[in-house]
Amino acid sequence: MPTIESFRQGDRSAIEHLYRRVFGADMAEANRLRWDWQYTRNPNNPATGPLIWIAREGPAIIGQYATMPVRTRVLGADVDAAWGMDVMVAPERQRQGLGEILFGTWDTNVGASLGLGLSEGSFRLFKKLRWPNVGPVPCLVKPLTRRAFRHPKWPTPINRLIGALAYPVVKVVARARPLRGETTTTRQFDERFTALWDRVKDRFAFAVRRDAAYLQWKYIWPPHVRYTIATVSRDDEVVGYAVYRHAREPRGKVTLLVDFLTDPTDDAAFDTLVRFVDRAARDADSDKIRTFCLDQRFRTMLRRNGYFEVASTMEFVAKINAFSVGEAFYTDTGTWHVTLGDSDQDR
Repeated sequence: MPTIESFRQGDRSAIEHLYRRVFGADMAEANRLRWDWQYTRNPNNPATGPLIWIAREGPAIIGQYATMPVRTRVLGADVDAAWGMDVMVAPERQRQGLGEILFGTWDTNVGASLGLGLSEGSFRLFKKLRWPNVGPVPCLVKPLTRRAFRHPKWPTPINRLIGALAYPVVKVVARARPLRGETTTTRQFDERFTALWDRVKDRFAFAVRRDAAYLQWKYIWPPHVRYTIATVSRDDEVVGYAVYRHAREPRGKVTLLVDFLTDPTDDAAFDTLVRFVDRAARDADSDKIRTFCLDQRFRTMLRRNGYFEVASTMEFVAKINAFSVGEAFYTDTGTWHVTLGDSDQDR
C-alpha cells in the first residue's frame, strides 16, 4: 500500500524520472527548466518548502501532486490556498485510485483548493468528487487584422473569404483610441503595487493576492517566458497594471493579455491599460489580442474596448475549506478576479 508524504529535497531526481515516463522527454525537459522558479522560489511557500505530495511504495516514487501555494482574498478574509498543477501517477499504477488519494491529501491540507485549465481526466475526477464547478473562465478576443479570423483547419480560400467579410468590422473595433492616463513599462514590482492590491482587494469576492513579492516572482523571474508590464499612475501612485506577451500560433500572431489589475470601478485606468496593450500589439504585427477574465465588470470594459467573447475551454474549479461560504458563492462569480496569469496556465 503506497504512503503519501510531503516532498523531500532528495526526491527531485526520482520525480524527474517519473515525469519523463508519464509525459515524455520534451515536457520533462521543460518542467526541469522551470522547476526551481516554480516550486522553490514561490514567495508563498510554507516554511517547510514546496507544497508537493509524493506517493511512495517502498523506495520508489509512484505518484506526485505538485501545487502552487497562493494567498487568496475570499469574502473579505485572507485564506492560504493552492492551485493544483502537476499530478502524475506511474503508468503501471494508473486507474487504481491513487490520483484520487493525492487529490484528497491536497484538499485536506489547504484553506482553498483551486484548479484551472483542467485536463479531461482531472475534470472528470473533480466531478466524481462533487466539487463545486465554477465553469470555464470566459475568453475574450479583440481582432486587429482580417487574419484574426483564420482557422487552422479551414482551407485557405475559406479563410480569405471570412477575412474579407470581417474586414469592415475589424476597421471599426481595431481603431486606435487615446490613452487616458500616464503609462509606462516596468521590470520591477515595488511596494506601490502592494498598496494597489490593499486598496482594491475588497472589491472582489475572490482573488489571488497580487502583492509586489508575488508579482515579481510570477512575471519577472520566470526562466521560460518573458512578459512586458505596463503600469498606469496618478500623482506617483500606481492605479493599475497589465501583463502581456506576443506569441506565434498557427495561421497568425497573437498578443496575450495575461493579467491585469485596477479598481474595477476605475474606467479611465483600465481603458488606458488595454489601449496601451492595443498599441503594443499593433507594433508587434499581432492579428488579435486574447485574454481570459471572470470578473463581469472587467468584461464589460473589455467589450467596450472592442473585445468579443468566444468559446472558452479553460475550466475552473474552486473549493473553500477554511470556512463555510454557501452554495451561492460558487454560482455568483461576477466579482471573482481570475485571469490567464493565475495558476500555471501560461507556459
